[in-house]
Amino acid sequence: MKIKEIKAKNMNVKKFIEEKVQEIRQIVGEGTAINALSGGVDSSVVTALGHKALGKKLKTYFIDNGIMREGEPQKVVTAFKKLGIAVEIIDAAGDFFSALEGLADPEEKREAITQTFYKKIFADLVIKSGAKYLLQGTILTDVDETVAGIKRQHNVFEQLGIDPQQAFGYKIMEPLIQLRKDGVRKVGRGLGLPEALFNRIPFPGPALAARVLGEVTPQKIAMVRKATAIVETELNGVKAFQYLAILHNDRVTGMRDGKRVFGNQVEIRCWNSLDARKATPTRLSFNVLEKMAKKITKTIPEVVSVTYNITTKPTSTIEAV
Repeated sequence: MKIKEIKAKNMNVKKFIEEKVQEIRQIVGEGTAINALSGGVDSSVVTALGHKALGKKLKTYFIDNGIMREGEPQKVVTAFKKLGIAVEIIDAAGDFFSALEGLADPEEKREAITQTFYKKIFADLVIKSGAKYLLQGTILTDVDETVAGIKRQHNVFEQLGIDPQQAFGYKIMEPLIQLRKDGVRKVGRGLGLPEALFNRIPFPGPALAARVLGEVTPQKIAMVRKATAIVETELNGVKAFQYLAILHNDRVTGMRDGKRVFGNQVEIRCWNSLDARKATPTRLSFNVLEKMAKKITKTIPEVVSVTYNITTKPTSTIEAV
């Protein structure tokens, strides 16, 4: 069934929130629901929307999968505590690294993350909480890219003919599925979320695993996590849709202490876009690029080369995996 898009420029935010709050309440009834908060825009907005609808009948978790940004779990928990929303951190790093071991193919990695989230982690939480519903922040771009075969988004099921109730043992609610990123941001503002939450740069569901080419290991995640922190700090004031660091799989020739070495390569990407369907590279100054390259190679000894992506989407994509 085709999803009817609600365009951001035409939407009545107050009406949308009221309708979705009522819809969530009707679906859950006297029962309870759970949701996973990653700190990204979509998950933050759907968490706030869910708590407006259900209050304490919605149990929110942060799944610490070991592939998040630096200090992310505690930052997110603290931010939502200030909003009166309690979030429990679930340590699941071992489960995710085990599932990713030996996998290099992008789609296999995405599927491993999906299955670990939904078949193991969420299934266990459903049993633990007694909930029958999972609330999640799937948006229309997730569905479009999955159905078109651009990449398998970890949170899309019914559009691929997968019934979550049969596959995982619980139902999924997706109140944001008619919106794109610009619409989600408007709902976040309408819900009273701080701008730092609803206007944050997008972050992928597979987290930093989407920014490691080849097999995902704790060592590679540690490198891309440091590079990500540097890029996000240096580009914080840039007006762009998204910016990120990618760790390449191939080793490249470099020099350390006057000697030839084979090290790692980091690629920086920075995008101008409205809703992620199309994107153009941001024209950053050479001084900014040079500063990031120097900081990355100084902070991460394993990295000897830093590049910048100047290709539009299409043919490129915003994320690498």
